[in-house]
Parts: sequence; C-alpha cells; structure tokens
Amino acid sequence: MNLTKSFSEKYGTLLVFLAALMWATDAPFRVHLTSTLSSEFIVLIEHFISILLLSPILLPAVRELKTFNKKEWVSILIIGFGGSALSLVLFTQAFAYMNPSVVIILQKVQPFIAIFLATYILNEFRNKKFWFWALVAIVGAYVVSFPDFAPQLYEGEVFNPNIIGILLALGAALLWGSSTVLGRYLLVNRDFKTITALRFLTAFVFLLGWNVANSSITQISHLTATDWLFLIIIAIVSGVVSLFIYYKGLSHTKASVATIAELGFVGGAVIINYFFLNATLVPMQVLGMLVILFAVWRLNKVSNVETQS
Repeated sequence: MNLTKSFSEKYGTLLVFLAALMWATDAPFRVHLTSTLSSEFIVLIEHFISILLLSPILLPAVRELKTFNKKEWVSILIIGFGGSALSLVLFTQAFAYMNPSVVIILQKVQPFIAIFLATYILNEFRNKKFWFWALVAIVGAYVVSFPDFAPQLYEGEVFNPNIIGILLALGAALLWGSSTVLGRYLLVNRDFKTITALRFLTAFVFLLGWNVANSSITQISHLTATDWLFLIIIAIVSGVVSLFIYYKGLSHTKASVATIAELGFVGGAVIINYFFLNATLVPMQVLGMLVILFAVWRLNKVSNVETQS
C-alpha cells in the first residue's frame, strides 16, 4: 500500500471537507461574471475549460463507458445532468419564487436525503455516534447561515410561500444528495479520475443543449480577457482540482458521512465572502464553522473505526 492511498483511506472525510471548502472560493469571481453574463453560460464555459484540462484522461474514460452496466449509466447521467447542471438551475430559479432564506433552509435537508438514500441504496447503516456528530455538524451549518438563530423571512413585505419555489429548492437538494450517494456507488468499482471526467462531460452536453436552446451561447463574443481569466480560475480551483480531491476522498468515505463533510461549503462561503466581498462575519459564525470542523473530524474517526471493525 503506497503513502497516497494510505492517506486517502485514513482521511477521506477530511478530503471531502477540503473539497467543499474549495467549492466556495469562486464567489468573488462569480460576482464579476454574473454582472454581464447569464448563469447557464458561465457554467457552460467552466465545464468546457474543465474538459480541456481533463482531455488526457477523457478519452480513456469515454472508452470505459462501454463496460458500464445499466445502473452505472443511470448513475453517471444523474450525477452529470442532475448534480452538476440541473440542480444549479433549480436552486437559482427557486429564488425567483420565494424568500432566499427559505431556499437556504430547505438545502439543510440535503444531508438527510443523502443519508436516507445511502441506507437503502448502499446499505450504509449508521450507529449512534454517527447520528450525534451528524446532528452537531448540521447545527453548526445552521448557525453559520443564521447567526441570530432565526432567519429573516420578512423584509418589509408580506411573505407568501410558493409551492413552486419549495419544489424547486427541494429538487436541487434531492439531486445534490443523490449525486453524493451515486458517486459513492460508482467508486466501488470505478476510478475516481474516470468519474470526475465523465461528470464534466455529461454536464457539458446538457449545458450546451440548454445554452443553444435559449441562444445564450452568443454571449461568447462578449467575453473579455478578465472574464476568461476568472473562468479559468474557477474551472481549475473549484472545478477540476476540487472534484479530484472530492472523489478521491469519497472513494474511501461512506456517502452518509461525506454528505455531512460537504457542509464545509457553508463555512467556506461565509469566510470567502467576508474577506473578498466585505460580507459581515460575526463571532457566532466563526463558532459555527469550528463546530462543523470538529464534527467532521469526529465523523472521520467514527468512519475509520467502523472500517477497521
């Protein structure tokens, strides 16, 4: 057993957590890009750059598709179309129908969706220690999101929940939670580099069709040198590199544990927004981030003990 494999097996949960932190680094760049470009076009170009970066392993990954069974085909399509593309569409569109705070609250059900699916698809049965630290991590994520403990659902207007917005937000949570579980399912027999490459490829096909259909593909003529630089940074850091780390960690982590580690994105987003977007960071949010980090560390130890027993 080599040192790299030994490290990933021992600290798989922490690798997933690190990847989740990296997902949050793109916020400052997205603020600039979304001021002149549509979200679907930005995501399309990100995936295009990622495919170029992954070209050395893309062809072998496509060839390996021939050996996929039906369940693996369905899994990779759900991960690519759903987890990488459609989920972002649903999540973004939900803000048009309901209060953003409610949308964020609904995303907190994602770990429970993933845990439920992991139990019945992967037969992952958790012990009491897992449930305790999972709950601690979710509470930490809630505190980071809402340091005053109560989300502000009203901003000078009457709040009227819309069933369409609720369904859109829950749909995004379902797709993200499903992608975690199905990714773990594929990694039982497939290499993490193959899954990473195929995820970007399938998502790109979906996004290309979407951008062509709504004519947003024409925005490519408006890209500036700064736009291209920011897109490349996003594609590398929060795209290819983070997903390599994520799937490497996930290959040695139970899906039900990984979905809790992904809450690192919440803390990472708050920290990045504080330093680069001048967003206020209060002591309770720092405490919440520390709670998530400690809970994920404990979950990593719980997972290691279960693996050895």
